[in-house]
Amino acid sequence: MASITVRNLDEDLKRRLRIRAAEHGRSMEQEAREILREALSRDAAPVRNLGTTIHEMFKPLGGVDLDIPPHEPMRDPMKFD
Repeated sequence: MASITVRNLDEDLKRRLRIRAAEHGRSMEQEAREILREALSRDAAPVRNLGTTIHEMFKPLGGVDLDIPPHEPMRDPMKFD
């Protein structure tokens, strides 16, 4: 297993880590590992593009059937004489 050293940790942050670790019955080192594990597992979620996000947002509302108009013949292009 790899190890890291965190330098210049703010005293208030260290105190809060110690309190949080005690509340969970863990050492500060175990608590720091758990915090990192939780934070980094959230980032592992798949990235969705805007279209997919919008689709998922409105999916519960149901869809709509649209009538597609028939194709008409193309017009002749304009002539610039």
